[in-house]
Amino acid sequence: MKLFIGWKTTSLLLLTVLLFSVNARSETMKISITINDGTVINATLLDNDTTRDFVALLPLTLTLTDYNNTEKISDLPKKLSRKGTPSTMTPKVGDIAYYAPWGNLAIYYRDFGDSPGLIKLGAIDGDGIAALKVAGDLQVIIERQQ
Repeated sequence: MKLFIGWKTTSLLLLTVLLFSVNARSETMKISITINDGTVINATLLDNDTTRDFVALLPLTLTLTDYNNTEKISDLPKKLSRKGTPSTMTPKVGDIAYYAPWGNLAIYYRDFGDSPGLIKLGAIDGDGIAALKVAGDLQVIIERQQ
C-alpha cells in the first residue's frame, strides 16, 4: 500500500512540475517591419496580453512620425489590453512599446527616462534600429513572421 501511495505522489509531483515548466516558459513572437524604401527590420516581441492584442492587428500599414527626437510613433486602430503589465518602463534604444494613455505604438531610437503608461512589446533585433533614425515620417508595414 505504501508503495502505491508513493508512486501516486511521485507521479502527481512530476506532473505538477512538468505543467508548471510548460506554463512558465515564455514564448516570443517575431515580426518584420518593412520601410517604404524596401528595408526590412526584424524584431522580437514579448509574450504578454498587450503584445497578443498588437499581433492580432497585424498586418498593419502605419506612418511613423518622429517624436521628441527620441522615438517614432504611430496611432493604432484600437486600444490594447494593459492586463498584467507593469505600470511604467524605462525605454532603451530599439525598444518597441505601447503608450497606453495615447493608444500609440512607439519605437525608440534613443534611450529615454522612466515613462508611466508605457508597456514594452519587444525590441528591434540587431542594429536594425539605424534604419529608423532618419528625419521625417516613414511608411511601414508590420507583419508577423511565419
